[in-house]
Amino acid sequence: MTFQTIPTRIDSSSELFATNTWAYQELVATLRERQQIAIDGGHGREKSIDRHHARGKVMARDRIDLVTDDNTPFLEFSTLAAWGQYNDEAPGAGIVTGIGVVHGVPWVFIANDATIKGGSLLPVSIKKHVRAQDIAAENGLGVIYLVDSGGAFLPLQDEIFPDRDHFGGSFHRQARMSARGLPQLSVVLGGCTAGGAYVPALSDEVIMVEGIGRIFLGGPPIVKAALGEIIDPDDLGGAVKHTRVSGVSDNIVSTEHEAYARLREICATTNRRRVDHDGGWLERTEVEPPAYPAEDIYGIINDDSRIPFDATEIIARLVDGSRFATFKPEWGTSIITGFARIHGYLVGVIANNGIIFSEAALKATHFIELCEQRRIPLLFLQNTTGYMVGDDAEASGIAKHGAKMVAAVANTTVPKYTVLIGGSYG
Repeated sequence: MTFQTIPTRIDSSSELFATNTWAYQELVATLRERQQIAIDGGHGREKSIDRHHARGKVMARDRIDLVTDDNTPFLEFSTLAAWGQYNDEAPGAGIVTGIGVVHGVPWVFIANDATIKGGSLLPVSIKKHVRAQDIAAENGLGVIYLVDSGGAFLPLQDEIFPDRDHFGGSFHRQARMSARGLPQLSVVLGGCTAGGAYVPALSDEVIMVEGIGRIFLGGPPIVKAALGEIIDPDDLGGAVKHTRVSGVSDNIVSTEHEAYARLREICATTNRRRVDHDGGWLERTEVEPPAYPAEDIYGIINDDSRIPFDATEIIARLVDGSRFATFKPEWGTSIITGFARIHGYLVGVIANNGIIFSEAALKATHFIELCEQRRIPLLFLQNTTGYMVGDDAEASGIAKHGAKMVAAVANTTVPKYTVLIGGSYG
C-alpha cells in the first residue's frame, strides 16, 4: 500500500474561491450564533437560571466540566436539537450529551438541564438521550447520568413512552449496556420522578446529594391524591431515605462538588482502558498536519450545490500529511476509495464524486468489506445525488449493486463516521 501526497489544483487566489469562502464563513457564523443561543438558552431563561443558582445548583455543562479531566475537550452531541420546536422554549431539548474524559478514559455524559422546563423530558429530549446511549453501546463506552429532571413532559407523554426508541427503550439500553460490562453511573442532583426514577435505579452505582436529590415513582401530590398522605419530598424520596433505608442509592454527599469528587473515585475503580493505552487494536503512528490549510475547504465547496467539486481536494485537507493510498482509482471513478491516516490512525475513506453508478457501488462494497476484514474504521464523505437511474442503469443491475453496498455498510462492525460535504439524496 503506497501513500502518496495528493497534489492540489485549487487556486486560492481565484474569484470563485473567494466567493465560496465568504459564503461558507457566513454559514459558519450563523451556526456558531445558533449554537451559542442553544447553550445560553435564549431570551427569558434568566429567571430559571437565577432560581437554579439560588438553590446552590450548578449548570449542566459546568457539572460535566467539574467531572472531566482538566484541559481535556468535551465532544458535545446534538447541540441544536429541538431548534425551532416547542416555541423555541427548549434549547438543546433540555439535555446535554457528549463524550468527556475522566482519568484518561472516555465516557458518554447525559445531563438534564433543570433550567429548561424543570428538566422535563420532551419527545426530542428522549431521541437525544437514546442517541447518546446508542453511541456509548456501539463504541463500548460507559455512561454517566447527571440527573435533574421532572420526568416526562406530561402534555406530550403519548409521544414519549410507547415506541422502542422512546423512554422505555432507554431503560432497555441501559440494562443491556450494564449487562455487557459498560458501567452505568448516576448522580442525582434534583428531581428524579416517575419513569425518570428508573435511570438511577438501573445504574450500577448511584450518588445522591442531600437536600436536592430526590427519587420517587410518585411525588407528594400523587401520594396525596392516591393515598391521602401528606409527606415532605425529602422524607418521601430524599438522599437519606434512599441511601440509609431503601438502598436505592449507594452514596450520600452534602454538596454537588463532593458528588463529583466521589464520582471520579468510582470511575477510577471501573477498570476501563485509557485512551493512551498501548494495547489498543488500532496501530497509531506519529501525527502529522495536512500539507494544505483546512480553511481551504470553505473555498473548495461551492456556494451553489449544483456545481460539483473534486472530493480529493477535501481529503487532502483532512488526512495526515495529505497522503492517500487509492484503491481501484481507474474503475468506478464516481466514488473515491482509499486509505489514509487521521491523527495517526489508519482509516478507510469513501468519498462521493458524483452520481453512484453500478461500478462505483461494487467498488465501494468491495472496499467496505476489505476494511471490515482488516478492522479499519471507515470515513464517509458524502456529496451525491444518489444512484443512477434510467434504462442503461437498470440494465447494469443498479438496484442489486446498490443493495449490496447498503448491506455491506449495515454488516460492518468497525467504527463508521459520516461527514456531509454536500448533498446526500436518492
